[in-house]
Amino acid sequence: MGKRRAGRQLLRSLSKKQKKHLREFGEEHPFYDKVSGKPEATQICELSEDSDKSSKESDSETEVEQVSGYHKLLATLKTSPESESEEEEDESESEEAEESEAEMGSEGSQETGEAEEGEEDKNDVPEEEEATDTAEQMLSQEQADGTDTSCDPRHGVIEEFTDVKHESQFSLETNFMEEESGDCNADRRDGSSSQALPEDPFKQHMDKELEEKEIEKMSTLPKTSNQSQWPRLGQVIFSSTLEKHKTLKADKEVDVKQLHLHKPLESTWPKVNKQFLSAAGKPIDSSFTPLQRELFCIMNSYRDLFYPERNALTNGEEIRHAYCLHALNHVLKANAQVLSNNAKRRDRKPGTDSDDHRDQGLTRPKILMLVPFRECALRIVHVFISLLEVNEKKKIDVSNKKRFKGEFGSDPEEKPPNLKRPEDYEAVFAGNIDDHFRIGVAILQKSMRLYAPFYSSDIIIASPLGIRTVIGAEGEKKRDFDFLSSIEILIIDQADIYLMQNWEHVLHLMKHINLLPLESHGVDFSRVRMLNLNNWSKYYRQTLLFSALQDPQINSVFNKHCFNYVGQVAVRNVPLTGSISHVVVQLPHVFRRLEADSVTSVIDGRFQFFIDKVLPEYRDAIMSHTLIYVPSYFDYVRLRNYFKKEDLNFTHICEYTKKAAVCRARRFFLKGEKQFLLFTERFHFYKRYTIKGIRNLIFYELPTYSHFYSEICNMLKATDNGVDATWTCTVLYSKYDAQKLAAVVGIDRTAQMLQSKKNVHLFVTGEND
Repeated sequence: MGKRRAGRQLLRSLSKKQKKHLREFGEEHPFYDKVSGKPEATQICELSEDSDKSSKESDSETEVEQVSGYHKLLATLKTSPESESEEEEDESESEEAEESEAEMGSEGSQETGEAEEGEEDKNDVPEEEEATDTAEQMLSQEQADGTDTSCDPRHGVIEEFTDVKHESQFSLETNFMEEESGDCNADRRDGSSSQALPEDPFKQHMDKELEEKEIEKMSTLPKTSNQSQWPRLGQVIFSSTLEKHKTLKADKEVDVKQLHLHKPLESTWPKVNKQFLSAAGKPIDSSFTPLQRELFCIMNSYRDLFYPERNALTNGEEIRHAYCLHALNHVLKANAQVLSNNAKRRDRKPGTDSDDHRDQGLTRPKILMLVPFRECALRIVHVFISLLEVNEKKKIDVSNKKRFKGEFGSDPEEKPPNLKRPEDYEAVFAGNIDDHFRIGVAILQKSMRLYAPFYSSDIIIASPLGIRTVIGAEGEKKRDFDFLSSIEILIIDQADIYLMQNWEHVLHLMKHINLLPLESHGVDFSRVRMLNLNNWSKYYRQTLLFSALQDPQINSVFNKHCFNYVGQVAVRNVPLTGSISHVVVQLPHVFRRLEADSVTSVIDGRFQFFIDKVLPEYRDAIMSHTLIYVPSYFDYVRLRNYFKKEDLNFTHICEYTKKAAVCRARRFFLKGEKQFLLFTERFHFYKRYTIKGIRNLIFYELPTYSHFYSEICNMLKATDNGVDATWTCTVLYSKYDAQKLAAVVGIDRTAQMLQSKKNVHLFVTGEND
């Protein structure tokens, strides 16, 4: 294996199974179980001027591209035939491993795992058919399909898509409000109806001029908060630094006309949202479900929002539709204001200067939507299109739609193995689960432009990894984050999944958003709002944060990186019953408390507590078949190194372990040849394998997802060999694990356990605890 790994770094990204993945950080998507030895050495080639026009594509026509930079890179590939053959060997090995997954998942017998391992070693040879797929054929196929190769990491060059054909059509500077759009007299209409309806929240928020003393107050003084009980959201906490802040009240019913929606959205929203209304049993005249009504009430007030009860199975799509409506409403209003002011500036008398038309930011992008997978971006764009299509006769013109469907849709040929997985797993990993992407969307009147350059986009949809590769790191020559300077709405959906990917990417983004741009990017400073010129954009930015759980890292982003002057709203419902009630096996649970002086000292304190007090109790041969569940990969590496140093009889599985090694580890553990099994949370998140042979459980730390606790405990019933009486479960926790502990045992028990410094023994009878 060492020889095959030596010379394949440059060609690794050409694998069919690993399209669109960069290796700049030495980490690959664990879902595909392919391990990267070293980070890829990215080769940068300068493109000619002709290459900027390489990806002009629409539904009706495609053009053949001339990419000179690619041929430069291709020349370097031809000089390494040994590397090419080795990469093809790796592809066949990966495909053989995927074919054996269905058998491995069933786990019918011990011989199954042995057969898989032998078959994998036996067939670890290159296939002739794959060897004939040359790089030139791949390029010509992409050109025929109209695919843009300039932003594909396979080709060593990462350039944003340039669509010169539609640039003028979607330019805010050169277009004017159309009379037939129905919103050209928006300003006058709002003024005439101001007595009947409250002021438009968009104008109220963006036209507010803060003073220096208010900015100083928000930067120095602590926030004041109060609680409110809402029918659907439950306990809602309002917080603000400004003294005078209003507490919202949940309206029982909402009239669409009172929400100040952009005119086309008033008619399209009820039709698009009809699927959720019928499921909820709502009357026909209602436009929102109870959850959507309360969430949109907060969104439309332009307060920051943290909702930690998003569930991919139940309310995920409901929430997606609600924030898509808010985002599209914001963009249409902002662009309509610019186009209306364009007409006013055009009709004004020559020589007259006016400072009344400050309606833009330092850069055009207004909304950044952070989602984990390409499938999520695909669904968001579909919601946008549905909301913009007034009826079947008036179809919206979507540029580059064909290319978008090809790159963001799921490939029917690459279906996951037909294995039984929990419903929540199937919901999260549906469709295209590639986590490296970014796409700009421009919206103007009756048209939408996909793959718009960032500085010509209204909305940017990206994954944390996709946005991180553009921002770059300190010291890199090629990095850009100016397009984040004037983001007005930041939407972070499914934030809990980023904990399983790489949370550092989210923190890196938050450090670079709403900074003053390093270049002007052709902006007309006479049209820029004063809030942007004063570098106060972060105080106007609205952040919408959705997660499936409450976690200290997610809470930290919401509390330390959100500065909205209007205030914040957080849903804080405490779990009355924990996931321990879903444990169906009769199992004694021992919760052992460790003491720590600070959050930073917990890591070392837990490790020392484990090796001094917990591990000695399990070294005896009687305590065999012990699974150690480790949520953090860094803790896993630390324990693995310690076990090797102490020469303990153990095996280990993590998210980077290859299938052959996983088969061996599971077989050794089941047969009792290995006493301990180190098991990471991320492996369980991406795979959900059932580990057989467990007799003793140790939770090195409480799981991030509370339902993982009951899932792991219920694995003990997978092996029925009559040793139930010897089953044990030990959990390590500290006072800093209050949120995770409450999700597992409930709020009442958590309060008792945190007050008492003694170990707590619980016993689950197999029914609701």
